[in-house]
Amino acid sequence: MTSATVGAIDIVAWFVYLFSAVLFVVGLHFMNSPKTARKGNQISAFGMVVAVLMAFIVLFAKGFVNIVAVVVLVVGILIGAVAGVVSAKKVKMTDMPQLVSVFNTVGGGAAALVALNDILTKEGTPDIVVLITAGLGILIGSVTFTGSLIAAGKLQGIKWVKKLNLPGKGVWNILFAVLSVVSLVMLCVQPEQRLLWSILTTVFALCYGLVFVIPIGGADMPVVISVLNACTGTAVAMSGLAIDNVALIVAGALVGSAGVTLSILMAQAMNRPLLSVLAGGFGGGADAAAAGDGPEGTMKETTPDDLAVQLVYAQKVIFVPGFGLAQAQAQRELADLGELLKGHGVEVSYAIHPVAGRMPGHMNVLLAEANVPYEELVDLDEINPQFPQANVALVVGANDVTNPAARKPGTAVSGMPILDVDMAQNVVVMKRGRGRGYAGIENELYFKDNTQMLFGDAKAGLQAVIAAVKELIN
Repeated sequence: MTSATVGAIDIVAWFVYLFSAVLFVVGLHFMNSPKTARKGNQISAFGMVVAVLMAFIVLFAKGFVNIVAVVVLVVGILIGAVAGVVSAKKVKMTDMPQLVSVFNTVGGGAAALVALNDILTKEGTPDIVVLITAGLGILIGSVTFTGSLIAAGKLQGIKWVKKLNLPGKGVWNILFAVLSVVSLVMLCVQPEQRLLWSILTTVFALCYGLVFVIPIGGADMPVVISVLNACTGTAVAMSGLAIDNVALIVAGALVGSAGVTLSILMAQAMNRPLLSVLAGGFGGGADAAAAGDGPEGTMKETTPDDLAVQLVYAQKVIFVPGFGLAQAQAQRELADLGELLKGHGVEVSYAIHPVAGRMPGHMNVLLAEANVPYEELVDLDEINPQFPQANVALVVGANDVTNPAARKPGTAVSGMPILDVDMAQNVVVMKRGRGRGYAGIENELYFKDNTQMLFGDAKAGLQAVIAAVKELIN
């Protein structure tokens, strides 16, 4: 094949990759609303398919004839495609945070391998641009790989992962961070020793990913997921720069910038500096539990029938969903209850805390799946002034994000913005048992004079309430 032909193919490829990048941006725009999110996903997926097909065309047009490599490449794509489809079909909404963490693991690892391959297989000595970009791809991708694995294990509740402890966490973090950076610098300074420094950068970065995530408690996982997602995108962008692939650069940059923005917003929602979150400590188990046992007293219990009476004769009701709702897969029941009450003339809203759940936007996605109108999902700042006017605030599986202890110093949740549920005229909390939240402390809300508890499975409890409401209405 002539150089002119190869040059023409490169030009065509560049424009096709640019077209794919435009599709990514358009798809991202459609994801602004649950009503158009499905279309946004489809557009972005189509853009990626176009980019992959173009990559194959370029590969074969330039004389790539190694049959073993072709077979491995095709098999890898097929395995990934099947795994993605099965995951999308089978994984429950409650397990979505773990799935996202696993995808971050795969994305970070893939970016690191692409960058590593580019450095080690380069003919001659790689130039400084390749060394820096590919080196950053190796470092960031490796950190994401092990960090996301630990995050997925914690979210899944794997006992030995949850029990992992790291004495002197600050020392280990600094040590492996310094070693990773030094190895990267030496890779750029001594490219003739690229095999040695590439391996050392990979090993030290993998270790840093472990010591980075191990100390971080479960309550901070939404922020950690965002940070690791940003790392995945950045690693992909760096790998794209190393191999000069426009589609990877744009896709990675979009994911990275979105992840950084979301991480900052999530940290702000918790009223804590992002660096403080990443340093670990909040919701960290033993330390958090030691912050105090919380209030003493008796929790007043209620029944589905009594709750139904309160709801039917209310003028304004605010639902407060949490991860317990997701665990019980009761989002459709909650939506059905909302529709029943609205049909009876009751004003219904859904209070959404930014970190209610185990990943950013968890409650929004969960309720959108149940066809709850998006305009009924009200963010913390907007819903809090409405609680005093609410006749009933129904809390379903939300714990730390409703704890009034956050308003006082000296607790594990001090300073974290909460939903002012206790300001409602009447509060009913649906909860599986008397256990504590991620922060490890009692929720003062449960002992308030205006609070009643409805213990048991949220799905079964809501079904009983719906049946009682129907009897009262009819």
